[in-house]
Amino acid sequence: MSNIESQPQEISCSGTASVGVEVVTPREVPLGGIRAMLVRRTLPTRDRSMVGAWCFADHYGPESVSSSGGMRVLPHPHTGLQTVSWLFEGEIEHRDSAGINAMVRPGELNLMSAGHGISHSEVSTQSTDILHGLQLWLALPDDLRDEPHGFQHHVPAAATLTAVDGTTAGSMRVFIGDLGGSTSPVVTATPLLGAEIVLEPRTRIDLTVNPTFEHGAILDTERLIVAGVEIDRGSLGYVGPGSSTLMLENPTDAPARLVLLGGTPFGEDVVMWWNFVGRDHDEIAAYRAEWEDAAQRFGSVDGWGPDDRIPAPPLPTSRLKPRRRPRSHE
Repeated sequence: MSNIESQPQEISCSGTASVGVEVVTPREVPLGGIRAMLVRRTLPTRDRSMVGAWCFADHYGPESVSSSGGMRVLPHPHTGLQTVSWLFEGEIEHRDSAGINAMVRPGELNLMSAGHGISHSEVSTQSTDILHGLQLWLALPDDLRDEPHGFQHHVPAAATLTAVDGTTAGSMRVFIGDLGGSTSPVVTATPLLGAEIVLEPRTRIDLTVNPTFEHGAILDTERLIVAGVEIDRGSLGYVGPGSSTLMLENPTDAPARLVLLGGTPFGEDVVMWWNFVGRDHDEIAAYRAEWEDAAQRFGSVDGWGPDDRIPAPPLPTSRLKPRRRPRSHE
């Protein structure tokens, strides 16, 4: 998915991590046009810019395509990152300049690696009535961010979760990394976790997690308790590294659904602007100029004409510079 804000925020992401639990409240962002589809963005925000290498998270829907117009994101560029598409409802057609034409469907992972540079489009299909899911980005480390582009597809099986009292607590699908005995074959540049978890009403689980990871739980339903702290729909509950157990509790009378993200704290400072992940102002400015000049770096997407593209917004009047995350707190 493109970040098609007309004035995208200047974001510099640092690899430092916080200790304890933070609640990141999303901000609503319209994805262009009069009938814009609204998304709830929790990464990056002023409160938190990354969870591991996860550097961008948009949560959208459930939304009627007939009222919003659905998703019609024209070809747009990416560099230095990987996109991760995860749907709960609906269907999206993905096309990219590497020649990949794939459908994004509920419970199926599509991961596109931009590397040196790529362009792609995303359009909800005519069969879609309700669109509902998440779009996520991963920052690539410096030694891999200029590699060729790539694409991975995986359909994770559902696994049963057990509550602290021994009863069945729900289910999970691990689409990246490993959790609770489930392992994804998807290859990532840094150690990561991505899983959809559904908890039955009034249940609690104690997940065994990697203590070197920081974790973020994005809630799709109404209420959830993360490590003793309650979060609301669309919010992200962040837990810093250091614990081998993560407590999740559903205090409601309906099933709770969340996406759990995790990873080792990203050890590099990166600058995010529009659809680019780079390291400084000059690099971002060069990416923008190449996209506007239709340079070979980004190629072209089959099925679209030369004028079917999202133009890059103007750069800010001041130079893009690091804006670090708050210092760790005890």
